[in-house]
Amino acid sequence: MSDPGPAHRRFSGDTLVVASHNPGKVREIADLLAPFGLSRVISAGELDLPEPEETGTTFAANAELKAHAAAVASRHPALSDDSGLEVHALDGAPGIYSARWGGPDKDFGLAMARVNTELGDAADRRANFTCALTLAWPDGHRETFEGRVFGDLVWPPRGEKGFGYDPIFRPDGHPITFAEMEPTAKHAMSHRADAFRQLVAACFATRG
Repeated sequence: MSDPGPAHRRFSGDTLVVASHNPGKVREIADLLAPFGLSRVISAGELDLPEPEETGTTFAANAELKAHAAAVASRHPALSDDSGLEVHALDGAPGIYSARWGGPDKDFGLAMARVNTELGDAADRRANFTCALTLAWPDGHRETFEGRVFGDLVWPPRGEKGFGYDPIFRPDGHPITFAEMEPTAKHAMSHRADAFRQLVAACFATRG
């Protein structure tokens, strides 16, 4: 990879905090980080860090808020993801409220049912996942990248391998949903992988 240049800060430590309490999301991020030889990847949940209130109005703003809070509290660089499903016929909803559509327990079975109910008989079932990734350092510096993957929505939900809205999202060019795919196949094309590729090119280019 080419040198990222002076505009980006390279990650040079061996410990990284994943600023999330979502086990599925932590597992995906840890898998993506595996090639970089970090000796310690630990989640905010394992450190018992409080979850900051997501007051941002965009994925990027919420990712930055969570990464900064975890970096300051842990005194280690922290990587945060804010992601969600944007349904075109619903004007981009649920968007940044994707988890909240599942109610106080973040029940994605309920959330998926709500999406399907609100779509009703709409012919347009196009959607995309968006992911904002922020890498933040305890001194306040941060790097943010956004990725997307496009597809359409199916009903009823299919597959057991994913999490969140994966059972109803079928990516373009594939007959199966994210939840029916092997994790390695999903990681290769997901919105999180898209954002992660940008992060790696900018901040991890000299590692290895």
